[in-house]
Amino acid sequence: MGALVTLELPDGSPIHDLPWIITFGPLGDDDEWEPVVCGPYERPQALALAESVVADEELMAVVEPLLPRLSADEIRGEIAASRIAAEDDAVQAEDADLYGDYEDMLDEETGLESVHQHAEPRPAPTPEELRASMARIADKLSNLSG
Repeated sequence: MGALVTLELPDGSPIHDLPWIITFGPLGDDDEWEPVVCGPYERPQALALAESVVADEELMAVVEPLLPRLSADEIRGEIAASRIAAEDDAVQAEDADLYGDYEDMLDEETGLESVHQHAEPRPAPTPEELRASMARIADKLSNLSG
């Protein structure tokens, strides 16, 4: 059984409406292969698809939003923010109890939610449902204002 990681979002968050991607990769260090990135999907379809794939496989699925950026400056800002967050994480990791639960720290401080499959996964969306989802995403993306 695999694992699924996604953002924990409050109800009504505008991030729910963004396109989402899934990155599938090895669950442990024993397997070495290039991660597979799929999408974009709407969030419910991405979660259901990821759950369906990792239910019977030793895989990690990361479901995350695509953040459309309309300029190089916006992208540079995201890169700078990511670098600052990585530096903060490194400092926090150094300060963490050596025997503490790193996953608990990750969940509380980064907003990442690790969802381990205990119940039956939702059924994977049909190809028709995924095509309709992608069409809605394309429409949203084409209507972004700069």
